Amino acid sequence: MTKTISFAVMHFTIAFSVAYLITGSFIVGGLVAIVEPAINTVAYYFHEIFWNKKQQISKDINKEKTFTADFQTVGESYALRAM
Repeated sequence: MTKTISFAVMHFTIAFSVAYLITGSFIVGGLVAIVEPAINTVAYYFHEIFWNKKQQISKDINKEKTFTADFQTVGESYALRAM
């Protein structure tokens, strides 16, 4: 938890500093430091949904490939025994 808090403080500091340096306004710097992480949190939620669907599709494809390969191996070994 300490690492998470440390990262959050660093993130807020960087966001505030960049916005302040660009605009010269403490208010804009403060708003950016608060709003930007909030937007990133929402974006991260949707990114996770997309990523999990992508991972599931990849797992399903790999299962299908494994099943097909196993089935071919069984057929090949049967064909060799029949000779």
